[in-house]
Amino acid sequence: MSIWIYIAVMAGVTYLIRVLPFALFTKKINSALLQSFLYYVPYAVLSAMTFPAIFYSTGNTVTSLVGTAVALILAYFDLPLIVVALAASASAFICGLFVV
Repeated sequence: MSIWIYIAVMAGVTYLIRVLPFALFTKKINSALLQSFLYYVPYAVLSAMTFPAIFYSTGNTVTSLVGTAVALILAYFDLPLIVVALAASASAFICGLFVV
């Protein structure tokens, strides 16, 4: 029975997070500083959540660094996300075959 309480609480919290900005900010935000801050928040949060996991996902720092380097280089050249992800994963895997 407690699982339903957990689900209801999470649904309520998720709903509040999505509705509160609409309820609190009724007028257009005119501050250029605040607009630029809000523009980059999703990227910063996503980076903060995923970047540390990159180095712990393989269990080997060398393979993680190789995969990250490949991903950064390919992303710099504006390749599609699927290409970057597959190439980084493949390079980390191949490096893992040679590095013990």
